[in-house]
Amino acid sequence: MWQRILGMRILAAVASAMILALPGLAEAAPRCRNNGSFEVWLAAFKQEAAAQGISRQAIAAALDGVTFDPAIIRRDSGQGVFQQSFLQFASRMTAIGRYQNGLQQLKANAPLLSRIEQRTGVPPPVVVALWGLESDYGTYKGGIYNVIRSVATLAYDCRRSAFFRDQLMGAVRLVERGDLKPAEMIGNWAGELGPTQFTPADYFKHGIDFDGDGRVDMIHSVPDALASAANLLKSFGWQKGQPWLQEVRVPAQMPWEQSGLDNQHPRSQWVKWGVAARHGAPLPADDVKASLILPMGHLGPAFLAYANFRAYTEWNAAIVYATTAAYFGTRLAGAPPVSPGNGQPVVPTTEQIKELQRLLIARKLLTGEADGRLGATTRPAVKQAQQKVGLPADAYPTQELIERLKAGR
Repeated sequence: MWQRILGMRILAAVASAMILALPGLAEAAPRCRNNGSFEVWLAAFKQEAAAQGISRQAIAAALDGVTFDPAIIRRDSGQGVFQQSFLQFASRMTAIGRYQNGLQQLKANAPLLSRIEQRTGVPPPVVVALWGLESDYGTYKGGIYNVIRSVATLAYDCRRSAFFRDQLMGAVRLVERGDLKPAEMIGNWAGELGPTQFTPADYFKHGIDFDGDGRVDMIHSVPDALASAANLLKSFGWQKGQPWLQEVRVPAQMPWEQSGLDNQHPRSQWVKWGVAARHGAPLPADDVKASLILPMGHLGPAFLAYANFRAYTEWNAAIVYATTAAYFGTRLAGAPPVSPGNGQPVVPTTEQIKELQRLLIARKLLTGEADGRLGATTRPAVKQAQQKVGLPADAYPTQELIERLKAGR
């Protein structure tokens, strides 16, 4: 449910209700536990923090008295599989209430957002859209968990220890820098903080004191939270004045294997293949490079994703979330609502994806276990299988693909 935590950011506004599919890493995540003493482990971590130059006072303030929390491990181990389609998810997360509130936030915070754009190059609709998705513009306060205890527990657990050690070190550094006191670090069970849901390490590395009070406070300061979100996107390579996503119309037939973020072509090539702008002026036949993304296959909505879209997949690698966030940014910038596409693609069930994964594993197109998650490892394998059996290679699972693989075609 969080990209840079497992390759994905939490969707804080709906965290209690659903979990996003964890692409790639989660598909083969081992189940294990550190069997040593947590207290011994924490003592060694304190020594490591001191060796990195963190003061003894900050280490003591942040880590003295911290205990292992088995409830966090149960939460982490008990994550379900989120299988909503792009249209289902985007319709829910960018519904009329959140859209209208976003327009109001753009107007109410116009001077602040203008200053943020001047500093980072990230336009106001992009910032506000992420704010809306991550916390419903600050309505969701980030959770009730002690973040230091949570990330210490997850760092001790052996499955993603390196990532969470970095988060724990970031939390201690925040205490040392004076941004937050340990008691203020209340957030999501996986360690994210504030209305833009920052991990402690990102908070420390990319947080901005934008209200000028001498500390980075993304929990209580809207200027700090929004400017920091834009600064994080900038660190992901956001290019000022460049597009990020454009809805398009695709023809009935084209080389579908050229779709996906791993393929880029000039817009002139997409025009030759019959791709057209869904709204507004014709698609320019120029040299601007873009990828064609089909979150629900060739029958569903279609988008050209430009270089700036990569910042969204760094924020959250789940294509459903990244596309929704980018689309919501275009919507707040004036684009019409998304269209349903050219057909009625069927959303595969978890069991169908598991069955397909088992077939792909048997054919050595996929490694790991059949976990029912349509992630960054499964999609390319689906595309390969579609090419082998003569189906449109759009990387979207279908029952027809399952039947053809079962028949040995």
